[in-house]
Amino acid sequence: MTNDRHAQIFFFLAPFCFDCSLFYISCRISPSARRHGRTRSLPFDANTPLSYILLAPKDKDHYSPILDLERTLYTIIEHYLTPKQRSLFGTLPQDIVPAENEDTPATNHLRMLRRAVALCDGPLFIRTLDSINALLRMLKYPPLPSDAFAPPQPNALRAAVAGWSATGLPRSVALRIVEETYQRTVGPRTHELNHYQAFSDSVYGELMPSLVSRLLSLARARPGTLLLDLGSGVGNVVLQAALQSGCSAFGVELMEKPAEMACEQRAQMRMRAGMWGVRMGDVELEQANMLESSRVNELMARADVVLVNNKVFGEKLNEAIRPKFLDLKEGALVISLEPFVVGGGRAVTERNVDDISAILDVSAHDYHSMDVSWASGTGKFYVHRVDRAGYADVRARFEAARSTRSTRSR
Repeated sequence: MTNDRHAQIFFFLAPFCFDCSLFYISCRISPSARRHGRTRSLPFDANTPLSYILLAPKDKDHYSPILDLERTLYTIIEHYLTPKQRSLFGTLPQDIVPAENEDTPATNHLRMLRRAVALCDGPLFIRTLDSINALLRMLKYPPLPSDAFAPPQPNALRAAVAGWSATGLPRSVALRIVEETYQRTVGPRTHELNHYQAFSDSVYGELMPSLVSRLLSLARARPGTLLLDLGSGVGNVVLQAALQSGCSAFGVELMEKPAEMACEQRAQMRMRAGMWGVRMGDVELEQANMLESSRVNELMARADVVLVNNKVFGEKLNEAIRPKFLDLKEGALVISLEPFVVGGGRAVTERNVDDISAILDVSAHDYHSMDVSWASGTGKFYVHRVDRAGYADVRARFEAARSTRSTRSR
């Protein structure tokens, strides 16, 4: 991969907001990129390219533009095309289950693309993407019927999105948009997130998309749901929630750099969601102290889900947060990395009968390896459900028992 030629690759996704927009991608190799090993992504619309430099990272765990391009292409083919349309492109990688009864084309474009990557054959890679581009163009702009009175064929990619209304946005599509957004905004600036006081309440850590997806499912988030993230960092959770479930989300973050990156991610994700032809829920972000924010106080009574990544919060901060849960409505959920209920149970005793956290019914759940950024092992998260009726019943029985004991002691 040594020449400086450009290959224009169009992934023809029709955004709802711009009927003529193209997912326009340009691959190139530049001398400066070879010297510095950097990738460059440009803003794009109908006429502006998003560039992928055909270089591999020195560290296999770092961002790879070629792998990014491949995964985007595979996601489009898997989720935006019918089995018959997919058969025009060849076979998807082994980790993606192929549709049944697919015919193999005379030229297996996807296999040829993988071969070009394996052999570091730049010209073959570009020629193959040109062919893939031509097929995608045909599916987005099918030829007009010979009968002038016959209705034109629909845009295949737009038709696929319309068919998702019953099942919701495919998880793979949501996670691809999340990954694209993160790598173009937060990824190049992760070093800026390391400036914090060790062992303080401001230590930075992220929940990975796999865990966020699970939490959204557990909370049954959907359009109309309101999710609050207290300590939202770079906005990963609120943005993924709004994209994947269509819910409304609010995030409050104290530290300047993460809050700034969250705003950048929101702008980038809105643009990419439109490119992929999907809509996302509203996302509101605020840089403030969660304990002092009037907006947090205002939204708490309406919230359906409150997320608190309190893994490193000190006891003083956790104690200061707990009174805010008194404003939550019946059935609302509080999801945290450390429990807000002492002992993790619901047993009412003389010591906790008047404790505000007694209205919370808590359950512990395991998270898996690589679900959080600060550890590679497993751990637990906690789901607290506001259950005032249940607490009232338990308290009434406790008071009755206490009264009986008092009578007998006379």
